Amino acid sequence: MPSPATSYEKRQMKYEQLAVKLKQKMHRIENRRLLAAAASIFYAAYAYWARLSLWQWLPLPFIIFLFLYLVWVHRKVKDYHNYLSALKEINQNSLKRLAGKWHEFTDAGADFHDEKHEYAHDLDLFGTGSLFQWLSTCHTGFGRKELKKILTVPPTQRAEIAARQEAIKELAAKRWWRQRFQAEAMQIPQKAKDVSRLLVWSQETYAFFSRKPVILAVRALPLVTVFTILLAFGAGIIPPFIPLFLILLHIFLYMLGLMQLTAPLKTVYNYQQAIGAYSKMLSRFEKAVFTSAYLQQLQKGLLNVAGIPASHQLQQLQKLVDRITNRESQFLAPINILLLWDYQCMVDLEQWKKLSGRFARGWLETLGKLEALSSLALINHDHPTWAIPQITAEASVFKARALAHPLLSGKRVANDVVICPPTGVLLITGSNMSGKSTLLRAAGINLVLAYAGAAVCAAAFRCSLMHLYTCMRINDNLEKGISGFYAELLRIKEILKATEQKHQVFFLLDEIFKGTNSHDRHLGAKILIKKLYSQNAIGMVSTHDLELGELERESGGKIVNFNFQEYYQDNQIFFDYKLRRGLSQTRNALYLMKMIGIEENGKS
Repeated sequence: MPSPATSYEKRQMKYEQLAVKLKQKMHRIENRRLLAAAASIFYAAYAYWARLSLWQWLPLPFIIFLFLYLVWVHRKVKDYHNYLSALKEINQNSLKRLAGKWHEFTDAGADFHDEKHEYAHDLDLFGTGSLFQWLSTCHTGFGRKELKKILTVPPTQRAEIAARQEAIKELAAKRWWRQRFQAEAMQIPQKAKDVSRLLVWSQETYAFFSRKPVILAVRALPLVTVFTILLAFGAGIIPPFIPLFLILLHIFLYMLGLMQLTAPLKTVYNYQQAIGAYSKMLSRFEKAVFTSAYLQQLQKGLLNVAGIPASHQLQQLQKLVDRITNRESQFLAPINILLLWDYQCMVDLEQWKKLSGRFARGWLETLGKLEALSSLALINHDHPTWAIPQITAEASVFKARALAHPLLSGKRVANDVVICPPTGVLLITGSNMSGKSTLLRAAGINLVLAYAGAAVCAAAFRCSLMHLYTCMRINDNLEKGISGFYAELLRIKEILKATEQKHQVFFLLDEIFKGTNSHDRHLGAKILIKKLYSQNAIGMVSTHDLELGELERESGGKIVNFNFQEYYQDNQIFFDYKLRRGLSQTRNALYLMKMIGIEENGKS
């Protein structure tokens, strides 16, 4: 089997070559379209000045038809070119992701950043350099929100994780399907990604256009008017004032429609391209064959009361929206007036909303779920050697072999991390920059991925279903007058509250109580760690306070010491980032200060 990188490179080249050929074809069609337009104008002018007979005008409609046909073909070719360009971009981004260049991706999920969340801020789930920026392939609002929800609201049942794992595993194997599904989503214009107005429109009802007398009048009046025009001006059977009166009535209704119908018609018309993209996404999902129960359940939800698939219903809406004329064009106004076209569209749209409008939100939410799962499936596909987590029914278990941080790409250093009874807390000591915080974040972010149902950056991974809490990057809040130390206390209060509610808690504490004096910091940390463990919480604590190492002896091995070390060579400091048993025996603060010019005895 070729590596993911090799597959992406081949597909990128394939789509790039096809896109170039289509671009050339578009230019040829554009030239022919221009020639047909010039020919129609030239022939019309010639026929007029030469006063040709009626039958000699017959070529003109055929030339005009050829022009319109070339316009239609050009649009189709252009749409397919955009689709191929999207596929090329998808494979380019996949190569960037594998090469560690994913920081270039524009969507970092910064709008989801929340410093108050139990762990999202500390584990870099959102924002520049975040987990979301690394893995998201979502292009709809519902997809982005669903992925955010999966990462920040872990399931409460192991069965839910198992179902998601099965779905993600199946999607990972369907790379071709995921890429085409994503390419369809990329056709949604940026201005139409927020579908809130469309969903409001789908639930609004204009009861007037649902009444049978109104529908009958809207359908019949244009026919009656055209018929009277023929009778009055063609056959001379009826007086002209009758069709003139009807035309004035049409004009009145048209002007009334400009005031009353512009808003609802323009609302749905603005989503014309997006509706087409959503329809194609739904069609791809409906036609695909899946074996996982979760994906099959999502497929079954894409039917209305009459059993009509969602894609067919959106295709019908797309056809209706395509019929809405450009309301700002004066050239189409006469047609609109004569046929009461706005009213015809309103009647048809109200009938569509009556049958399908209330289901629209559910369809888009389903697409969002698929986008989020496809993003997570990318991890399984691109990293086939990563472990599929086992969520155990046992309590207080976190076991990882060769655990590393997934966002570090080629700089990863793996370590084994084992927390299970009787051990409940790992106390990590070590000097500055030795890897303590990175290890804590690696444990936390992999736990997030495990609960999401994705593969994790480890050779093996087994854990209990726990509530994750972190206390790592706590900042002060000047607006509220909260110091960094007090903010840290508030976070710790949340953790303790969770343990008191009998929740199984997994905590990650990085240099706690650093905002106070050394005596209080040591005593406070000691009391907190003991309290957390006594309430069945498990986790990891990093610290520079070597005196906390005595907790291993005092706890009878329930709290265990581990450390990171550094070494020196040619007046340089190096780290191997390997986790070792016991307390740290090295310190580097003075050495680092010396490196920047601060030496003992005030020398510099």
